[in-house]
Order: sequence, then C-alpha cells, then structure tokens
Amino acid sequence: MKVEALEYGDRKVYAVGAFNRGVAGWIQRLPTVWVEGEVTELRRQLAWQSVFFTLKDPAEGACLGVSMPRGQFDALRLDLLDGERVHVYGRPELWEARGDFRLRALSIERFGLGEHLAALERLKRKLAAEGLFDPARKRPLPLLPRRIGLVTGSDAAAKQDVLTTIVARFPPARVVVAETYVQGPRAAGAIVAVLQELAGLPELDVVVLARGGGSFEDLLAFSEERLVRAVAECPVPVVSAVGHEQDTPLCDLAADARASTPTAAGRLVVPDVVELIARLDRARAGIARGVHRRVEHHGLRLSHAHGRLRRAPALLLERRRAGLEHAAARLRALSPQGTLDRGYAIVRSGDRLVREAGRLAPGETVDVRVASGSFGARVQETRP
Repeated sequence: MKVEALEYGDRKVYAVGAFNRGVAGWIQRLPTVWVEGEVTELRRQLAWQSVFFTLKDPAEGACLGVSMPRGQFDALRLDLLDGERVHVYGRPELWEARGDFRLRALSIERFGLGEHLAALERLKRKLAAEGLFDPARKRPLPLLPRRIGLVTGSDAAAKQDVLTTIVARFPPARVVVAETYVQGPRAAGAIVAVLQELAGLPELDVVVLARGGGSFEDLLAFSEERLVRAVAECPVPVVSAVGHEQDTPLCDLAADARASTPTAAGRLVVPDVVELIARLDRARAGIARGVHRRVEHHGLRLSHAHGRLRRAPALLLERRRAGLEHAAARLRALSPQGTLDRGYAIVRSGDRLVREAGRLAPGETVDVRVASGSFGARVQETRP
C-alpha cells in the first residue's frame, strides 16, 4: 500500500498511521535473522494467541521485544526461564497500531549457559523424583567424629579454610585430606573415586566436600549425575561446601548437610572445644547438684526410718499390752467367775454339775457356788 503524505505548502507531512505503515513496509523487506540474548519478562496467558518475552543483551543492556505464536512456542517444549541464554530466529516487524518494534520469532534454541541450565533442571527433576534429595533420608552429623575425610583441590584455599576452622575449634580432631581435581572434565570421576576410597577407611565418620567459589562453568562437575549419586550413596554423612552462598550445585541437595562456605563446613563437623568444656562443666555441676539432692533425700529417709525404729519397741509393747488387756477382758467376760459376778450360780450335786432340774430329787443336798463363796442347800421341789 502506497503511503501518501499531506501537502502543507512546500512541506510533506505524514500521519502517524501512514508513517507506521511506511516503516513497517520497509522493515518487512529485511531478511530473517538469528538474534542472541537472555530471556527476560516472559509473559503468557491462556487467552493470548502469542507468547511475549524480551531479549536482553547482558553486555550492553539493550533490549528487544519478541513475540511468537503460542502453538509454535509450546511445540518447542523448551520450558524457558528468565535469565536463560537463547538464539531466536525470526523476522523484524513493526506493530503499526502502537509503533512497537519487535522480532517475530519463528524458532528458538538454547545457547551456551542456557543449555546447561536446562540440562541441570531436567537432571534435578529426575533425581528428585527418585528421592535423592528427600530430607527424610539425610543423616545427622556425628557430635564427635573419630576421623574426618576432606575432599578438596590441591593448593585450594578451601582446604586451608576447613582445616584452620577444625583445628581452632577442636584441636584433637583427626582429618584425612584427599586432594583431587575439582574443576574440568576429569573432576567428577576423580571425586567419585576419592569418595569411595575414603568411605573404606576405618573409623571415618563424616566427609567434607569442599571447593571455593567460581563461575557457573567451574562448578559444573559438582552437578554431574555420577557425583551426585556417589554423594547420596556414601556410607557416612557428607557435608557439601561448594562455592558461595548463592551457588547451589546438585551435590548440595544430595548431601546430608550443606555449608555456605568451607569455613562453615568446619564449624558443622566438629564442636567448639571451649563450648564443649563449658557444657561438660555445666553437666558436671548438674550431676553434683543431683547427687547432693539424692544424698539429702536419702538422709531424710534414713532419719525418718531411725526415728520409727527408735519408737518401734515402745509402740510394739503398747500394742501388745493393749492386746493382752483386750484378751484379758474377753477372758474375764467369758470365765465362770465373770458369769458368777453377773449374779449367776453354779450348782453341783456331788462331783457333777447340775444342768437339768429334773435330775434332782426332793430332799437331795446340793452345793451352790456364787460370786463370793458357796453354801449347801436341800432340794424341796423341782420345776420343769
């Protein structure tokens, strides 16, 4: 479509729409190109027909808007995240309604670091699904390890940081240092071999895997699958101290404990001897107080027992005397004399007791005993 200008005397003036159409027409003549940059501001909605994001030049900060039909974007299955580096193949275009310049993407490919990040993310999801990162499988670190394994690079500042911290906190600690490659294509295999060798040492209770900071590429060995699995399968707890606080290689997730720095790893594996002695002193004082309370408690019990034993003969004698008096009272109540005292009498005929009046004959002589004394009597008559 031909773009017509408005005539104002000798001046040609274009309306905004006409100007945008003209520029868009010229831009459409440009060829398709590949553009490299980092993905930022990725935006998509179910109601939108296109996916939008911005390509940023990390060196200069320049930005370029990108759009791509949603169906094409989803078919690539890239799962792009902000910060990934990509190559975008497309054609420049101008959206006439708003005058927005953008790149109409036809294809997208990861490039450099972005490709590594995507591969790591896939491996991370795979190992997590197998349970290698499950917190439930992580083991507690020993309080007083008999021997400590330290896997580190030769001439590494990380090694010195760990050793200095361990010796300062707990001088009696025994550390077995295993130096190996910690960077480059041979590092993962070398670290796995060292881990397996250390695990076979007697009395080894914990292993520290230490490396100082570095670039993303420098730390890639610590995210290799074979090394991550070796850390998870190590028969003793493993402390990962790789990189700085912001670095999170996959071995950090598989290790039983993660230290933000090698120095922090030294603090994790051994106690502070000064603090330990203070704890022992507090425990000793607590035991002494406990023993003192027990001795006092048992002393009181002995004192009470002594008092009871001292009073026991008198109490026993009193109980026996009361028992005898009670028995005597019962005997007195049940004795013949007691019966006589209550007004009864005992009648004898010769040497036999008279229990039935019918056994006596009138005129027969009987002996009668009362409460005080006795007397003789003659039977005048008997009654039934």
